[in-house]
Amino acid sequence: MELFSTQSLLFFFFFFFFSLLLFIYFYLQSLRLTTNNKTGFKIYPLIGCMPEFLMNRHRFLDWSTEVLRDCPTNTAVFARPGNVHGVITANPAIVEHMLKTNFENYPKGQKFIFLLGDFLGTGIFNSDGDLWMMQRKTASYEFSTKSLRNFVMENATAEMRGRLFPILARAAETNRVLDLQDILERFAFDNVCKLAFNVDPGCLGGDGTAGAEFMAAFENATMLSQGRFMAALPILWKLNRLFKLGPERRLRESISTVHEFADKIIRSRLEEAVDPTGNNQDLLSRFIGTENCSPEFLRYIVISFILAGRDTTSSALSWFFWLISSRPDVREKIRNEIKTVRIGKTETASFSYEELKEMHYLHAAISETMRLFPPVPVDTKSCSNDDVLPDGTRMGKGWFISYHTYAMGRMVSVWGEDCEEFRPERWLDGGGLWRSESPFKFPVFHAGPRMCLGKEMAYIQMKYIAASVMEMFEVEALEKDTCPEHVLSLTLRMKCGLPVRVRVLV
Repeated sequence: MELFSTQSLLFFFFFFFFSLLLFIYFYLQSLRLTTNNKTGFKIYPLIGCMPEFLMNRHRFLDWSTEVLRDCPTNTAVFARPGNVHGVITANPAIVEHMLKTNFENYPKGQKFIFLLGDFLGTGIFNSDGDLWMMQRKTASYEFSTKSLRNFVMENATAEMRGRLFPILARAAETNRVLDLQDILERFAFDNVCKLAFNVDPGCLGGDGTAGAEFMAAFENATMLSQGRFMAALPILWKLNRLFKLGPERRLRESISTVHEFADKIIRSRLEEAVDPTGNNQDLLSRFIGTENCSPEFLRYIVISFILAGRDTTSSALSWFFWLISSRPDVREKIRNEIKTVRIGKTETASFSYEELKEMHYLHAAISETMRLFPPVPVDTKSCSNDDVLPDGTRMGKGWFISYHTYAMGRMVSVWGEDCEEFRPERWLDGGGLWRSESPFKFPVFHAGPRMCLGKEMAYIQMKYIAASVMEMFEVEALEKDTCPEHVLSLTLRMKCGLPVRVRVLV
């Protein structure tokens, strides 16, 4: 009994001493953090931002936007228990510093790669160094070919006239409510599979059961993977993962379905002969032709490009159609522009690439949509070595740094007093021609060495879909005056879809 008491006292002493040291460490750390930023996230000793984070994580984008708006440089230090330390910014100068000027010091980092590793594996969006460079170089050959642009146009035309238009026409005839977000996601999924893998899942046409199952699993995987970032303590999701509990069990099931679909695509392509001349190759064929391309590696190539090609364009277009539902003035300007470039052609003729390039106002309206509702609202890097950001904020080795694209679109310091207004004209010069902005002010397509390879293709697809639909149909959101809630996911999706009614234009 006496021995037990002595052991208990020793245990209590060491536990108390360790807790005291831990408290002092976090207290000093909190003082160091708060000296970086007098305003921003409230950081308490030991627990960091935990109280406010738990109260606001369900509305993380809006909450963090409010915090950054009140900071002098739109930058704030963030800390939570579990060694979660970092900086969140909506400052273009800092975005340029991390994505270009000091690019080598801000890779994805092992923490971020580990968080998304089960889902994205070693794909291009979840890798660094030579592995990332190899994937980017291989993909760049495909995106730089002129034949790809023609392929995009041909596929979009076939999908539009063979599947999308009949769905919209039937809905108009029966006055049926459609979930436009779901339709656009299915359209984009079919399209990216044709472009990147030469496979047609037929998801939009209703005959792609496997594709529909994959899409549901893919959406769950993106949402549940994002949930790891929102865990109160990192140890919680790791324990759930270890014992296959709760969200981690569902994530494992969703990823299994995603992998099965991707592996099926890969098996079918591996059985085909690869053209040794490299002509008429799709994106997957280019990777199959590289060295050391295991089936597992190819799986993550497939998943990464579906994420890039399906979720981003469908997200942007969903928000675009919601925004213009309450703006008849914008709709009229877009339609007048379409009529101008279509002089001498019938409405049944497909748009040409040259015609799409002439649609400056439509380009501006889509850009303005993504300014307010960026498909990827937040992106995160890791700090390899101690650094000082352009505004004087100190970065510690191993910290994360996130540029908040969603918040940037709502900063007066970045876009002016009317920053929260949907105004396509801000993208036009005095002659009505679209003018680009700095990618560090508008990092929707990333910036610097990791700038999105598919930027031009994405604009072509979005303009083609928007112009084609608006020329033939009137699409009106049922809740056009109420901003839809968004899902906490890797991309900015509407929580309950986008219910719309459709009318055929005379």
